Amino acid sequence: MCLIAFDWQPADGRLLLLANRDEFHARPTDPAGWWPEYPGLWAGRDRQAGGTWLGITQAGRFAALTNFREGAPQAGKRSRGELVTGFLTGESSPHHYLQQVLARGEEYAGFNLLAGDLLTGELHYGGNRPGAEPRALPAGLYGLSNGLLNTPWPKTVRLKRGLATLSAGDEGAAMALLSDATRAPDGALPDTGIPFELERRLSSIFITGDDYGTRAQTVLSMEQGRVRILEQGRGPQGRLLHRRQAKWQLDIQSSAKC
Repeated sequence: MCLIAFDWQPADGRLLLLANRDEFHARPTDPAGWWPEYPGLWAGRDRQAGGTWLGITQAGRFAALTNFREGAPQAGKRSRGELVTGFLTGESSPHHYLQQVLARGEEYAGFNLLAGDLLTGELHYGGNRPGAEPRALPAGLYGLSNGLLNTPWPKTVRLKRGLATLSAGDEGAAMALLSDATRAPDGALPDTGIPFELERRLSSIFITGDDYGTRAQTVLSMEQGRVRILEQGRGPQGRLLHRRQAKWQLDIQSSAKC
């Protein structure tokens, strides 16, 4: 997962999140759906390492991951995708889970992790690089790419601005935002230690190419316990491969009694 923007309003029981996962097209991936071994978990699956980049459960546990870009890709001892799966299939609170993960953060290449319990109105952020210390997120509009939370990279700012004008329930407009292939002006490009031409190519919200590009586009919304999630799968040069969706109602009353 390489780009996420989200509007988080816990007092209103509302979350609207847009996300693009960018990856090599040769990396085997299963489209989003319910996992047979965890029937209440809805997510795509990285078949190479077994984890995922974004997912949600019927009980309202949510997690998403982005890599941290710092020059040439670094390999960790463990796959970062297991961080999302570990939270979704576990019972730890978002706060405690991030504490546990970051205690062994050196085992992973650079990452940012969002972990939340939408039923209880908790959403936390943390990562294993300086400046990504774990913390609860108050209401607000956020953007996350391959730097720290709300680092103002052009594509992050562009997606946040689009999200701010988005009407609730307009999934077509949301997917249009996620499909924006406009590249940033050269003078606005961040310097993340990769070659300039690659920096330019990766500066758009939607990335196309024969070997690498946007593989999955996700729109997740929650309003008063009503959850809806939509994924579009993409192939080389942005070709649309599939559309998967699910929707359900969280049991807010049950949570209130606990």
